[in-house]
Amino acid sequence: MSKFEKLFGELTFNKAVMKRKLSKDTYEKIIATMESGEPLDEAIAGDIAHAMKEWALDAGATHFTHWFQPQRGGTAEKHDAFICYDEGGDIIERFSHDLLIRSEPDASSFPSGGMRSTFEARGYTAWDPTSPAFLLESGDSRTLVIPSVFLSWTGDVLDIKTPMLRSQRALNDAAIRLQRLLGNRFAKRIRVMIGAEQEYFLVPRELYNDRPDLQLCDRTLFGAPSPKGQQMEDHYFGSIKPRIMAFMAELDEELYRRGIPSKTRHNEVSPNQFEMAPLYEDANLAVDHNLQVMALLEWIAERHNLAAILHEKPFEGLNGSGKHVNWSLCDNTGANYLEPSRSPLKNISFLMTIGAILLGVSRYGKLLRASVADAGNDHRLGANEAPPGIMSVYLGQYLNELLDEIEGIGKLSSIAMEHINLGVQKLPKIAKDIADRNRTSPIAFTGNKFEFRPTGSSQNCAEAITIMNLIVAWGYDQIHKRIKGRKGNVKENAILVLKEVLGETHDIRFEGNNYSEEWLEEAKRRGLPIANNTPQSLRFYLDEDVKELFKSYNVLSERELASKVEIRLEAYCKTLEIEFRTAEMLANTRVLPALIRQLKQVTDVYSGISSAGIQSESLKGGIQVLEGLYSSISQKKKKLLDILTKGEATDNLFQKASYYADKGLTCLKELRKDIDCAETQIADDLWSIPKYYKLLQ
Repeated sequence: MSKFEKLFGELTFNKAVMKRKLSKDTYEKIIATMESGEPLDEAIAGDIAHAMKEWALDAGATHFTHWFQPQRGGTAEKHDAFICYDEGGDIIERFSHDLLIRSEPDASSFPSGGMRSTFEARGYTAWDPTSPAFLLESGDSRTLVIPSVFLSWTGDVLDIKTPMLRSQRALNDAAIRLQRLLGNRFAKRIRVMIGAEQEYFLVPRELYNDRPDLQLCDRTLFGAPSPKGQQMEDHYFGSIKPRIMAFMAELDEELYRRGIPSKTRHNEVSPNQFEMAPLYEDANLAVDHNLQVMALLEWIAERHNLAAILHEKPFEGLNGSGKHVNWSLCDNTGANYLEPSRSPLKNISFLMTIGAILLGVSRYGKLLRASVADAGNDHRLGANEAPPGIMSVYLGQYLNELLDEIEGIGKLSSIAMEHINLGVQKLPKIAKDIADRNRTSPIAFTGNKFEFRPTGSSQNCAEAITIMNLIVAWGYDQIHKRIKGRKGNVKENAILVLKEVLGETHDIRFEGNNYSEEWLEEAKRRGLPIANNTPQSLRFYLDEDVKELFKSYNVLSERELASKVEIRLEAYCKTLEIEFRTAEMLANTRVLPALIRQLKQVTDVYSGISSAGIQSESLKGGIQVLEGLYSSISQKKKKLLDILTKGEATDNLFQKASYYADKGLTCLKELRKDIDCAETQIADDLWSIPKYYKLLQ
């Protein structure tokens, strides 16, 4: 057995472990729940709990935790020991059926978006059996981790995972309905398959520790450009330095131990920027794994005296980091609904799926924009490196022309149907050609999947996956309704419905450069939703058609949707408040003192040579520049503080967020311009903030 085979999944309560530890009947039932979506038979929970406990104890675990995804971002956990009293009052190790299935953490300090008062603190975590338990290591300590959902005591959603699971159910039901109408009797369950590429930066820990902005905000608020940035493009796919390779090797090893199939590692565009990409997995598992990836990046980086930065735009003037989410649909037979084949039925399914996606993006593309809106991603989207905040679909020249042919068909015939089928069959070879890709598109077809590129590197991609699932479910149902309303041959009617759909969704198909100013103007002419920042984007959630969409598919109630918006607005405002206060602190404690020291040195020299009868206009001009910077920075710092004070006194979250996005960020940008200029005027020995060229070498 190879080292890889020994390592892979050793910290995971996976199928191999379950097969050894569980009875045949229990094993088959839990696998049916995990793979076929069948409801969990609670009668087997006791056997599973016992097997989990024995496995965890054998591995050295002392505690267990229900691990969940609160709406504040990241993950949450509360550890309990495997101990309780027996009937005689002695301590024993126990992990019961009830402890596995649910837990009751204090929910008072988690954001609820106004759904409950602080005193209504009760919240419940419930085991998600579709994602395997695993062991969390910290030094010599091990904890059994149970992936879970998180709900309030009234049953309201408090997490990010629950809506995604509900959206998968909605998509499954809609896709199966359409497959039945098309004559497919073999498809029983639809699986959403995800591959989440993760970008990140690494910087030396000793320099990170001397940058309060990186520590508090995960991005540099100030920093003059390095003479050498990314203009040579020599970092992208370049040779990996030994120090970084050591980090990546340990990262892969830890990922493999947790059953996370890390496939690719490489240098990215920016200096000190890197990427890892896994193999495809079921969406729920892929999300849980990506959250572990983000945690491991930070933990392992520290062990290598590095700091991992997941912010979307940590360095001004350099490419930021995203998390491209590759999305596709498969059924229980293994058929990929975005993979053309020689089967006419499968090709009809492929075309209907394309149609459903186009319909969904055309009607609800604004929700995809809202799903990736936050303070960090606002710096990245549209910054000539990432897709803009305008949702459009790229299909590639060949598929685009084929769909145009279908739209232009007059009367269907057997010859026309055969032509369409042959055209789809040729697609894989064409679509996988690197020349037929558009890296500027936010939603791009790439052969047998769609790549959703706007997701931010620090974000939980479950938000975007939930919306993608939901709008495609809606698109499937629209197509189902239209086909069912026609008489005659179902497959021919499906093509006629697709023809209608293609005519209705032209506006969101775009094959050109999404970074260009021309596309922005064209998108405005087409009437596409455009949001330039987070508060503008989050308003989309409150549109009446959006409320009805979430409600009709039982993904989020109107109350839960309003809560989500409030939580995300609060997070946006608090993020900017932290940035504004950090900027003021740095200006007071680092920048202005450095200016004073530099000003004193130059003034002393000027006074000395003037007393000797030498006049220097250059030194006099230098003094004026330094004094001007000191005065301007002081004024802009005060203006930023005034904006912060006024914003904090504003109760309306949309007003506060919009005020910060407009006035606050503009003022911060102006302050940065002066401080970056000061950095270029002050001697290195007087400037205490590590510079870009050191951070990125």
